[in-house]
Amino acid sequence: MLNPRLEKLIDFPFDRLRTLLKLVTPPTNVELIDLSVGGPLHEPPKIVEQEITRHAAEWGFYPPIDGTPGFQRAAAHWLCQRYGLPGDTFEEAAKILPVAGSREPLYMLATVAVPETKADQPPVVLMPNPFYHVYEAAAIIAGAEPVFVPATPENNFLPDFAGLDKSILERTALVYSCSPSNPQGKSADLDYMMALIKLARKHDFIIAFDECYSELYDKEPPPGGLEACTHLGPGFDRVVVFNSLSKRSSVPGLRSGLIAGDPAILTKMRLLRTYGGAPVPMPILAASAALLGDEKHVEANRALYREKFDVAEEILGNQFGFYRPEGGMFLWLDVGDGEATTTKLWREAGIKALPGAYLSRPDETGQTPGSRYIRLALVHDIETTRSAMRRLADTLC
Repeated sequence: MLNPRLEKLIDFPFDRLRTLLKLVTPPTNVELIDLSVGGPLHEPPKIVEQEITRHAAEWGFYPPIDGTPGFQRAAAHWLCQRYGLPGDTFEEAAKILPVAGSREPLYMLATVAVPETKADQPPVVLMPNPFYHVYEAAAIIAGAEPVFVPATPENNFLPDFAGLDKSILERTALVYSCSPSNPQGKSADLDYMMALIKLARKHDFIIAFDECYSELYDKEPPPGGLEACTHLGPGFDRVVVFNSLSKRSSVPGLRSGLIAGDPAILTKMRLLRTYGGAPVPMPILAASAALLGDEKHVEANRALYREKFDVAEEILGNQFGFYRPEGGMFLWLDVGDGEATTTKLWREAGIKALPGAYLSRPDETGQTPGSRYIRLALVHDIETTRSAMRRLADTLC
């Protein structure tokens, strides 16, 4: 018999998209543009190839689960510089682990964080609604009940975890918080993060701060979970942050990232990963350390996204509820009916979007907060983005 929890997983968003568009024929007189997947398409920095070539002999060794001293130093230095942490923050205990991107450890953390029961009841995992689909799957497979907390225009796309009933908070084992958020591009401020950390410590749950879009910001760099912890005092109790080089450095295929935070939690994550995780190969660790030590390519990457948001703002203006996101790579457009609009854009304009309903679940009233929206990933070059925005406007206006 197979694990029955797998039956609770609702269709993967991109499987649903393929089903939706399976019988829809796009136009043949235009270049098809896929804006459904948030996979960066900017040219990777040259230092990736250089470092992997320089360390090619190390493909012949099993990589250490903790990474190399060079990676540890680079990751610690970057975190301290980026978030204003004391320089000795990561010296005393193992508070950083290299990981194969952020998706795998975000999923695995639920296995670490979710007990059999919480307050003598079935445990709960909280997540924003809409959300990154991995959060829901992680909760279900870990044996928890996923609870979807609205992240809508009414609350400025910031879920009000503190406003939940005490009976829910007492059962909560884990909270997923994403900033800048996918899909809305909203950045949480320090006050919001500190309040969430205080709530976690009061009700004894773990926070997973998903910060994979932290370096793709429009104006101000968003604060992070570790930074919020330092404002509350020493230590990272109940907090783990997740980051990835995929978006920051446009290397999604490198499958490299890091997790950092509460040493007790990371010790358990390390143990779990020694059995079921994929250690990051040493040539990739070398390339990752070099990427973490170079901000010039990150600034150039960020500038490209800003330019694409300029293009979208110029063409779309105030249509479809357009707003300029504070971070990330997505447009979250209110088109009235996300599925119908996705079908229309593919059939008439050759543009592939992702319906917002595929990133959200019905609330207590039966309404799905993402159903009116489409998500567009601005991952292509400037001219392709300009063409896509023009076609979208021409088709929907």
